[in-house]
Amino acid sequence: MTPPNASSIPLLAVMALATSACQSAPAAKSGYLSSYAGLPDAERARKSVVSYRDDAASDALGMVFIPPATIAPGVESELSDEEKAMILREVDRQICFEVSERFAIAPAPGPGAGTIRTTIVRLQTNSRVGSVAAAAVDFVNPVPIIGFRVPATTGGIGVESELLAPDGRQVAAVVWSKNAGWIGRTKPSLSRAGDALQLAEPLGDTVARGFATKTRAPVKISDADPCARFGSRRNIGRTLANGVVGGATGLYMPQVAGTSVSQDKPDR
Repeated sequence: MTPPNASSIPLLAVMALATSACQSAPAAKSGYLSSYAGLPDAERARKSVVSYRDDAASDALGMVFIPPATIAPGVESELSDEEKAMILREVDRQICFEVSERFAIAPAPGPGAGTIRTTIVRLQTNSRVGSVAAAAVDFVNPVPIIGFRVPATTGGIGVESELLAPDGRQVAAVVWSKNAGWIGRTKPSLSRAGDALQLAEPLGDTVARGFATKTRAPVKISDADPCARFGSRRNIGRTLANGVVGGATGLYMPQVAGTSVSQDKPDR
């Protein structure tokens, strides 16, 4: 494949800017949450993220339990069982990592602990052919920290998550649905799950910010990581390897990044 020349980049950028608003569909309500009463009408507002929080009830919670995320029944996807497991694992990791900076994490359900329930309600694969084309463009990209993707080839994920009080009452909820942008830092991938895996990190941040008030004191993470059952929080070797491989190929590779189910497989 002959890489596009540098003159093709401005055209691709213009195309992406003109259509980037289509990358994040409205966050539709699937019926998974215990209540949607406090959430705005995402379909009407055309928002990809909507949330609700009872601030007083959130501040009253000191500890939460996080059961593994699930995929809602009826979600259509071309992804294999292994690819779905990779995405579930990464969603668990990222939500737990971000939440653990704001709440203490309970190892099991118990009195006084809230619960965070999460399900994936939409999965969209990214195109391998489109990823190869995008990686070729990156070789002549004058702004290496920003990548360009081929329109209509990016993948995405939709998630609904809620924080429940010990008595089961809903304290907060987040409905989130996004595709990788055609201009941004989400790298193309030969894995059909590559975009969804990379979007798990901003998802985790959004969920944690949605569940905790800004005035909540940060939690210091102990040496015994409370999220260890979902996988390692930091791995310097994989971070460096991912940077080197990504820089050389322009691609995101789950096996190198540590998001493959064959590495740090959680107890599911």
